[in-house]
Amino acid sequence: MSAGTLYIVAAPSGAGKTSLLKRLVETTPDVAVSISHTTRPPRPGERDGVHYHFVTEPEFEAMRADGAFLEHARVFGNRYGTSRAAVRAQRDAGLDVILEIDWQGARQVRALAPDSATVFVLPPSRDALRQRLAGRGQDSPETIERRMAAALDELSHYGEFDYLVINDVFSAALEALRAIVIANRQRRETQMARQRALLNALLS
Repeated sequence: MSAGTLYIVAAPSGAGKTSLLKRLVETTPDVAVSISHTTRPPRPGERDGVHYHFVTEPEFEAMRADGAFLEHARVFGNRYGTSRAAVRAQRDAGLDVILEIDWQGARQVRALAPDSATVFVLPPSRDALRQRLAGRGQDSPETIERRMAAALDELSHYGEFDYLVINDVFSAALEALRAIVIANRQRRETQMARQRALLNALLS
């Protein structure tokens, strides 16, 4: 098995998942978020290869046909996919890799990588979720309602995940995520992959 653990982290839009993962990567060694491919146009401030790999629809379809994706899905009319080779290379290098995907992608990845750990991030209330969606200031009321409906549908799949983290107080949610990562690093299977030389030396 690879030395690094594969994490699947999902949440409804507005739950604060992206901010939590950004801070987790900044404060926890050897953790990386996989950069997805997408056909969605870049938003203001987004950079190719940093936030996403932005590709055309034909480019995405060619990669899908070649089996390049660990998972892929269409969300709000745009396509998203996770590079199989990139994730494998990161895990083999000892990094814990986080896939920031929805429940559809999570199902695909679990089928291919049953050793992955799955986390679902929840908002503290419906009102808080609606306020966060409206607070972006980028979407029309109609778009906000559409995203709210999609968020509630996403929430209904929380039972498919190993861990639930409620993002009410940001610092507490961050510590909960970090605790999951640290605890998983102590699992026997993970330690056997990471500490093979030490275990061999102790038992020789």
